[in-house]
Amino acid sequence: MILGVDYHPSFQQIAFFMEETGECGERRLNHDDGEAEKFYRDLKQRGIGVRVGMEATGYSRWFERLLAELGFEAWIGDPAEIRTRRAKKQKTDSKDAQLLLKLMQEDRFPQIWVPSPENRDLRQLLWHRHRLVQMRTRIMNQLQALAMNENRCWKKKLWSERGRAELEKLSLAPWASRRRRELLELLDRMNPTIEELTAAVEEEARKRPEALRLMTHPGVGPLTALAYVLIIGTPARFACAKQISSYAGLIPSEDSSGGKQRLGHISKQGNSLLRFLLVEAAQAAVRCNPDWRRRYRNLAMRRQRNIAKVAMGRRLGVCLYWMWRRGWEYPQLVRFGSHAGELGTGDGVR
Repeated sequence: MILGVDYHPSFQQIAFFMEETGECGERRLNHDDGEAEKFYRDLKQRGIGVRVGMEATGYSRWFERLLAELGFEAWIGDPAEIRTRRAKKQKTDSKDAQLLLKLMQEDRFPQIWVPSPENRDLRQLLWHRHRLVQMRTRIMNQLQALAMNENRCWKKKLWSERGRAELEKLSLAPWASRRRRELLELLDRMNPTIEELTAAVEEEARKRPEALRLMTHPGVGPLTALAYVLIIGTPARFACAKQISSYAGLIPSEDSSGGKQRLGHISKQGNSLLRFLLVEAAQAAVRCNPDWRRRYRNLAMRRQRNIAKVAMGRRLGVCLYWMWRRGWEYPQLVRFGSHAGELGTGDGVR
């Protein structure tokens, strides 16, 4: 039995085809009352083999776990690719389910790589720490604003012991004083939690040889290395390093026509956490590595600083790809990397 599933958080519209009998049809299954789960469990009890095709979407983990528990085959498709294969400008739940079924029957379904349950759970660790750090930054910014309103522009010194003591001694109005007290309490509660999560990230990174190898690159720590390994999954997914940049959304959008090339801002398609970490790690590499600093300064002189930062993040993603794919550490990448443009033999062999 082949099923095309147009999945929504509260229901799913299915189009099915029975290969043995030729029977086909459509049905709407609700999630809240257990109708959908009962439908699939009934198929299992009847001994019917099922292959389900659906677009990659959020809030579907429970459904994917259910299919895995029942032993049904689940195909997850690329929504952008599926959208291009819709011939008519008519979009309904029923037509979407029929399109998914048709693509599966014609062997044109754009199936994508799906991470394992363990991989997904570890991503939750990365996202949880990332969001908590963002919350802590907002709290620290609010405390900085309170101090600056009292003519205390201490910047980083505010977070030293002396700065913290001076902040607590400031004479504020009643509600401002309460705000300061509660923000400091939140900050004191979040710091130990973030440190615990950071230690967990470091422990998970040490368990993976590929993450340890990536950490030999300047600017790359356990967080960036672990995120890269979990989100990319395997370098075999990509035929070349340029696809990594596209996957992370670090390439410019393009609207070219009539022989005129029009490039815009970066596409920002893909995993936003990976994109953020690559740019942050590239800036760390610029600060600690002379070669990266030279490249960054050359780009910043020719273009704007923000463009140079993104370009260095894209370069870092490419370097990590080749280190992982070829099993190299950073010194080997520097030694055996590209020698394009250098004098030597025609094939680049030294």
